[in-house]
Amino acid sequence: MCLGVVGRIDEIDGEMATAEIMGVRRRISIVLVPETKIGDYVMIHAGFAINQMDEKDARETEEMIMEVLKYS
Repeated sequence: MCLGVVGRIDEIDGEMATAEIMGVRRRISIVLVPETKIGDYVMIHAGFAINQMDEKDARETEEMIMEVLKYS
């Protein structure tokens, strides 16, 4: 099973960015979504931002992930 997580872009340096993911900051690649800007929410899989999300969908997705983790 694959799992994507939601992150908010805090910094951008070329094709790399720093994203805040559930309270943790990680370096990720934004090469697949080059239009990404600081403050955007993205779905992240295997260190790559794979698509942009609006804030409402990002928060709902994060809540669902936390709910699943609570029962695993």
